[in-house]
Amino acid sequence: MRLLVLWLGVVAVFTACSKDEPKYAGYLFAYFTGNGPGQEQVHYAISKDGYNYFALNHNQPIIDSKEISNSGGVRDPHILRGEDGWFYMVLTDLYVPKMGWENTAMVLLKSKDLINWTHTVIDIPQTYPDTFGDVRRVWAPQTIYDHQSDQYMVYWSMLQPGGRDIIYYAYANDDFTGFKNEPKQLLFKEGACIDGDIVFKDGKYHFFFKNEDEGAKGILKAVSDSINGGYKVGPEYVDQTDDAVEGSGTFKLIGTDDYILMYDMYTTGKYQFCISKDLENFKVIDEDINMNFHPRHGSVIPITEEEMNKLMEKWAYMDDVVMGSGNPAVRKLNIQISEDTIYLPVEAGTDLKSFDPQLNLMPGVKSSKEGKQDFSAGALTYDFTLGEKTKSFKVQVSVDGNPVLSGYYADPEIIYSEKEQKYYLYPTSDGFHGWSGKYFEVFESPDLVNWINKGTILDLRKEVSWADRNAWAPCAIEKKVGDDYKYYYYFTAAQKVGVAVADHPAGPFKDSGAPLVDFKPEGVNGGQEIDPDVFTDPNTGKSYLYWGNGYMAVAELNDDMVSIKKETIKVITPDQTFREGTEVFFRNGKYYFMWSEDDTRSPNYKVRYATADSPLGPLTIPENNLVIEKIPEQGIYGTGHNSVVYSKENDQWYIVYHRFNRPNGIKMGGDAGFHREVCIDLLNFDEEGNVLQVQPTIKGLAK
Repeated sequence: MRLLVLWLGVVAVFTACSKDEPKYAGYLFAYFTGNGPGQEQVHYAISKDGYNYFALNHNQPIIDSKEISNSGGVRDPHILRGEDGWFYMVLTDLYVPKMGWENTAMVLLKSKDLINWTHTVIDIPQTYPDTFGDVRRVWAPQTIYDHQSDQYMVYWSMLQPGGRDIIYYAYANDDFTGFKNEPKQLLFKEGACIDGDIVFKDGKYHFFFKNEDEGAKGILKAVSDSINGGYKVGPEYVDQTDDAVEGSGTFKLIGTDDYILMYDMYTTGKYQFCISKDLENFKVIDEDINMNFHPRHGSVIPITEEEMNKLMEKWAYMDDVVMGSGNPAVRKLNIQISEDTIYLPVEAGTDLKSFDPQLNLMPGVKSSKEGKQDFSAGALTYDFTLGEKTKSFKVQVSVDGNPVLSGYYADPEIIYSEKEQKYYLYPTSDGFHGWSGKYFEVFESPDLVNWINKGTILDLRKEVSWADRNAWAPCAIEKKVGDDYKYYYYFTAAQKVGVAVADHPAGPFKDSGAPLVDFKPEGVNGGQEIDPDVFTDPNTGKSYLYWGNGYMAVAELNDDMVSIKKETIKVITPDQTFREGTEVFFRNGKYYFMWSEDDTRSPNYKVRYATADSPLGPLTIPENNLVIEKIPEQGIYGTGHNSVVYSKENDQWYIVYHRFNRPNGIKMGGDAGFHREVCIDLLNFDEEGNVLQVQPTIKGLAK
């Protein structure tokens, strides 16, 4: 229940039982937004197709939690369209900032129009002091209509001291202000379970729930012929990820036989969406889902055209009518929509003279322009109409080279392969809450502008025996071995440094079987053993490994490149600005050392440098040693953790680095530190070999 997911369309699954089903035109999504102050409230969004959702009321609450709850916070809104023309909503009564994860009440609400609600709070220990007087938490209620008994059944999980979370049920009274009976156990299984979600299909009740057993993985399903008992738990998890999940929800797409299973990947800050026709076999469809908000555990019901119009009349704002673009050339994570401007960054090679923005519009909104337009001379004005409301936006389309990769990636390492005559970029897979990624990918390019994802090259969960978490900050090197080449890939996993080997720069890579660095150098007490960098000295042919967070360490590698000479370990931390991300390269007789200052979650994350006459130091720090930093006026923040590469073709050096997502990263607070993107800009030097400060750009290398 804590970090939970959408629940969609319970009415749609009972179409066979309803004789007077309304003609549905879209969906209403009720949700809350988080665990912080003011976030545990009911929000609304609408959708025409069940895939694209637009927040109403500027993504602000539509009900004040303080007016309907005991705690001041409500979570997990679940709405049911009743058989009697009423809407029923149930909520967890919990305010996490003050209460933690313990609560005793739920809220029952009733409405005729989805706008005006009456409410009742049911405090379980007060209502049932003899049997449930010691209940410590009451989580994630949902409502379903029992056609056999002609009653509304509410079900939720509860925990008593010394016990486990158990899912119970009770039938609501006629006015939906209380229960007719004492709660009874609904699902019987060994171990704990929460987040129940019941779907009726083909005469069976399919009961999805989160398995809370110690070490449990995720979502299980039980099936029964009866709504209130006899559920048999299946042996297989139905979620399609190895990450921790909870808060499953299901819905049936209007007018189809397709069901969606959704769940919260709560350790990564993401949802996953899967489609199925039989509620047994599911296929991930994450890329098809779009929202202009970040929901937590909610529900979606199908609604009519009239209902949608009333909701939009009440809470739709013309500032929110556009949610991005459906054109695949648009970098969707970098779209900027302001009060009167829509900025669409597109990939290199896009024809601006004949470009269709394919704007994703709120249901019911009409546009003054359709199809392909000429954006080569600048922005065009689009007028949008919703009923009697109108709004004009200037739509600008720009070919932007940065970021160079589509998606969230960070800590980029780049090499030029002599064997393949191409560039290879090895980043951290980002976008995971708390830097919790578990795999690495590689990208290939002939020109530093056009990049192809060559896929996963190392998955900690499947291919590394000594660590299965925190896949961070890799580096790689190409080495001539006999008449061919070998590729050595050094990576961080579980705050240790490992190494894998391949015969091709795009892998597959095979892990060596043990960490290369899992200890602190002598004299070092703090920091982490992360962020490796590998460098081969062109003067001696010796190879060196650098690593460290809070300190910079170096050791010579043995000839096998998968072990180090421990007697050569040396700590060469340049100064107090050093945080992490060492990068070493050689140019015109000088050894250059670069590193990142500050924290990757900080907008002030930046790169500095020093030089040396040896790959082992000592380091000489120039008076002005800043390499790259933020440019707030351009919305560029958190520029750091870089690598460099040299192009013989045009005698040019390049810096590859990550920054906060633009434009949304700076609004994310600490979360910006794992919503980063990779950029490339020119790296230049003066006649004396000093690094000229890089101005991070939006255009990058695109022309």
